[in-house]
Amino acid sequence: MQSTVSRHARRVTRGGATALLSAAALVSGGMLAFAAPSVASAVPATATTSHTSAAHAQRLCSEPTKPGYMACHALARTDLQQHLGLTPGLLPSGYGPTDLQSAYALSASAGAGATVAIIDAYDDPNAESDLATYRSQYGLPACTTANGCFRKADQNGGTSYPTADSGWAGEISLDVDMVSAVCPQCHILLVEANQPSMADLGAAVNRAVTMGAKYVSNSYGGGEDSTDPASDSSYFNHPGVAITVSSGDSGYGVEYPAASQYVTAVGGTSLSRAGGTSRGWSESVWGTSSGGQGAGSGCSGYTTKPSWQKDTGCAKRTVADVSAVADPATGLAVYDSYQASGWNVYGGTSASAPIIASVYALAGTPAAGSSPASYPYAHTSSLNDVTSGANGSCASSYLCTAKSGYDGPTGLGTPNGAAAFTGGSTGGNTVTVTNPGPRSTTVDTAASLQIQATDSASGQTLTYSATGLPPGLTVNTATGLISGTPTTAGTYTVTAGAQDTTNASGSASFTWTVTPVGGSCTPAQLLGNQGFESGAAAPWSASSGVVDTSSGEAAHSGSWKAWLDGYGSTHSDSLAQTVTIPAGCHATLSYFLHIDTAETTTATAYDKLTVRANSTTLASYSNLNKNTGYAQKTLDLSSYAGQTVTLTFGGAEDSSLQTSFVIDDTALSTS
Repeated sequence: MQSTVSRHARRVTRGGATALLSAAALVSGGMLAFAAPSVASAVPATATTSHTSAAHAQRLCSEPTKPGYMACHALARTDLQQHLGLTPGLLPSGYGPTDLQSAYALSASAGAGATVAIIDAYDDPNAESDLATYRSQYGLPACTTANGCFRKADQNGGTSYPTADSGWAGEISLDVDMVSAVCPQCHILLVEANQPSMADLGAAVNRAVTMGAKYVSNSYGGGEDSTDPASDSSYFNHPGVAITVSSGDSGYGVEYPAASQYVTAVGGTSLSRAGGTSRGWSESVWGTSSGGQGAGSGCSGYTTKPSWQKDTGCAKRTVADVSAVADPATGLAVYDSYQASGWNVYGGTSASAPIIASVYALAGTPAAGSSPASYPYAHTSSLNDVTSGANGSCASSYLCTAKSGYDGPTGLGTPNGAAAFTGGSTGGNTVTVTNPGPRSTTVDTAASLQIQATDSASGQTLTYSATGLPPGLTVNTATGLISGTPTTAGTYTVTAGAQDTTNASGSASFTWTVTPVGGSCTPAQLLGNQGFESGAAAPWSASSGVVDTSSGEAAHSGSWKAWLDGYGSTHSDSLAQTVTIPAGCHATLSYFLHIDTAETTTATAYDKLTVRANSTTLASYSNLNKNTGYAQKTLDLSSYAGQTVTLTFGGAEDSSLQTSFVIDDTALSTS
């Protein structure tokens, strides 16, 4: 293939490699001077974990300047462009609600009416409006002051909000968006402390509990000191309340209040899609063996070890207990417009703490007098064990290196449903749903399945639920019988759940394949202008210049192709077409893709192409997938049979060094 020099003219350097000049190059004194992007906390060049090295990130909050003060644990990607608005057909960069629900096998219908409290310092004046934008983008129910879902209070429970701060405002946006993503039915209580001192933040924790919250998320921390045991008893000893705290973003080392014996300390992972696996996702420790950035962990110097921790390499409290995605390189979509530019990709254990608090809310109300931090230790089989990666080096290697079973950086693992966060041996009920395994039936043929569930407490009445069912099937919430006649062929991921009268719940996920009736589908090719040879985009909708016949990149066949990105500067392109897939059909999307890049790295995905069907990501590529010619890609769209679907190719390029994503000879074939 020819190199894509026709879209670029000048060059700069990144890390010693030749790169194409962007608008950041300035002429100064006859020399070229370059305005490099600001990266306050770049990942070390020696990083051994590719996920962590893939992102430039900076802290939203400054490190504490004196004892007893805390910093928020949010990191913002600086190598991605922020957007107040989005191009039609494109989703924000970063994982969204359906991604987290899929990765952690969570039910979006649980947790109705439960209140998750967010504790942060300073004020975010745009908290409610930004939350509305996030939830609207992902089709989540409105959560406002007017409908009683959202409430903001100062640390005294009133409305005398503290001074606004842009860094903590970003933290607040991250926190409330993660609650929304994991528990869309939950209410949100934002309690803003006057300043980031432990005394004020602790007062805000007490206020949240006084206001009725049973789940309290804290995404901040500072160095341990001898006053921590006193803070423990003053602010965090709330039996029957699930309190989560982020473990820190500086790699191996313990922070407070994650070290409190009364809280669930939440570590961080790098989360990636893993096609061909039963889960569909994989996780490793967020961090590197060289340390310096990543999830915090280790052995406390001051806090007594809680009775449910049984590891032998630390005589005092060990951090962490559980974990969730935190790596900004596999980060989360967040909307923050207060002195920021809207859609961002954030990470840090500030993301994992509210995620876990929300999973507790999905699991049901903690038993009165119990210690919810102990619950995961009684349900280790209901967690995804993370067994690879490290966040530094240490004498007791399990404190900084992942292993089977418990380890410091990821604790016992990440959620696999909400069962691990229900009451264990210290109280509370446990609901267990039996996984029925893969199911298969045929279009227009009656089908049924009885959900089987048990409760650790006798005499409980269970309410059943099922999400992701094939069209035509419904669940009887009183009996747990799924029945009906499926109407649409495809493979569906079903999550069956059961909840008792104390709100304890369990769930199980499985696939249900609906096959078409023989001969019911007329084979066809559904895409218009599939090779772009009309010389115009229609019926595709495309960014300016995408449908192209220039010689910079050759077409796979004919003269025309779709050329996304390739400018060597911050740029986004999209190509989309809406089609209706007939019911009863097997459908396959195919296209030829050539990726040409000036990037030389073998570890960092700077420029990306995402293929989506409606809001679901089907495939993603980057400069790391460069090839020397066209390669045909095929994707199964049978699950969309009977539906109208918008297929979107979205390209996003960073500030320098071009990557061209060239697409030709597309087809959507039914059989």
